[in-house]
Amino acid sequence: MSAPVRILTRLFALVLIVVAPALGSELRVRVRLADGLVTEEVLEADSQKDSISLEFKQGDGTLITFVADFKQNVKIFRALILGELERGQNQYQALCFISRLNRNEIIPSESMARLRQKNPQAIRLAEERRGLEQLTMSAAVNLSRAAQLSSHIHNMCSEARDAIYTRESDVKHWLDKGVDGSIFEVLPQTTEEFSFQPCHSTKDMWQPCLCTYSLRLEWYPCLLKYCRSRDTTGKGSSYKCGIKSCSKGYHFTYYVPQKQLCLWDEET
Repeated sequence: MSAPVRILTRLFALVLIVVAPALGSELRVRVRLADGLVTEEVLEADSQKDSISLEFKQGDGTLITFVADFKQNVKIFRALILGELERGQNQYQALCFISRLNRNEIIPSESMARLRQKNPQAIRLAEERRGLEQLTMSAAVNLSRAAQLSSHIHNMCSEARDAIYTRESDVKHWLDKGVDGSIFEVLPQTTEEFSFQPCHSTKDMWQPCLCTYSLRLEWYPCLLKYCRSRDTTGKGSSYKCGIKSCSKGYHFTYYVPQKQLCLWDEET
């Protein structure tokens, strides 16, 4: 890497500054996707509801939305996928994936609400590329009762009413926390004696199969950076002085009653 490129990279890494707190805020960041296209991410923080949302459009027109609900420690992914009308699909297909939000996955909503961008035209690259997370979504979530998990699910997933999925390990965790078990329905691949084929190797459009869907959050603030200072007496202290940005991919596997609901997962 040449010296000018290294200098620019360092400058672009310092794109965000900390300002006075706000109840809610919006940040628009230009990001380069894996296919080379540039998209705009919209990041919103609501410190009152203690949540963060991130939304962007992929090159194929799919709208990806991610919500981190810190009050309930729940994360929600939604994909609005353009349908193939000539193959009998609706105008778009909605999917929702719900799982637990782990510590240090993303910065707190209060910190996110303080961030501002110095150079809105710069194209951002994540400082850390985190590993791909494989998630087997073995249960469906009942939308009408899902508010027990997170108040955000109804607004996020209403268009994906019959395609809201979660993992068995998350179901067990929530049941231990006292969540009503009627929210969840175990999907067939965990109850039937036979196993289903992957959708990409299933020829019959009306056969049940195991669908896969992948997405990547190309840029998001994952950690706070701290700097040290000394006062006039020489006493040291630390303060928040920026953020670290990350990129992370997710690969979901789940049951569908017919391949027609998984046309993107085909052999090439």
